[in-house]
Amino acid sequence: MPHYKYLPHVTGQTANHTTIYFKNTQDNDGQEIASIDNWRYVYFPDNVTIPEQPPEIQWIELTLTDELKEQIKTNSRQCQLISQWMQDRIRTKYSIEDEQYFSRIGVGVALGTYTFQLGEQEALLAFGEFVESVRQWGRSERAKFGL
Repeated sequence: MPHYKYLPHVTGQTANHTTIYFKNTQDNDGQEIASIDNWRYVYFPDNVTIPEQPPEIQWIELTLTDELKEQIKTNSRQCQLISQWMQDRIRTKYSIEDEQYFSRIGVGVALGTYTFQLGEQEALLAFGEFVESVRQWGRSERAKFGL
């Protein structure tokens, strides 16, 4: 999944300046996914022919390291929205107090300092299953940007 970075190029120093950005495909297949230290990060799906880019923007193809992926995720508005949607989805079914409760009893059982009461194990498993389905949705959404 090709990722690129570039620096937008500004011509002129007055109010009448022009900024040159990356050239997208006719179908707008490319998406800017983050901005880090003035560099703009762009994702294109594998099957897309990328148009020739203006030389002024310093277009660079990237090899994504784990560290760079995390930086992009941290600075990506799309990833921030996905995270927020995940939290909102969890909150439709479970409150923060519910999460804290399940954390306490789960840790207690794992450490051997707590024994499940009637129905708690089933409730914890249902919670875990639901949260994992939300997390899987988030992973699949980020994968659409190659993250």
